Amino acid sequence: MTKIIIYSYSKCSTCRKALKWLNQKGLEYQLIEIIKNPPLTKYLKLALKQYSSEKRKVFNTRGQSFKSINSEIFNASIEEISEILHNDGKLIKRPFLIYKEKKILLGFNETEYENYII
Repeated sequence: MTKIIIYSYSKCSTCRKALKWLNQKGLEYQLIEIIKNPPLTKYLKLALKQYSSEKRKVFNTRGQSFKSINSEIFNASIEEISEILHNDGKLIKRPFLIYKEKKILLGFNETEYENYII
């Protein structure tokens, strides 16, 4: 089983940077298109638990999808939020990287990638 699963969007420059970094390090990963196949709700729940004090970080706050939702969403349960995210991949912060099915990394921060993956 692949240790790294990365949900990405081909038009996203941050996603391209993350993939370039993974390739330069010679790391194997499973690449999934986040818009067509959003992360499973179990991974979204894991991300929401990891970022429980800052649930906003799990969202792509710059996208149109986010601008069209009510900010009250942050008061919803993890189950409700994970369903909403799963139903619209554009709402999810990307890249969305899952490491060893235990750790979620959102966006691309080279130091964070270095600390958790290598």
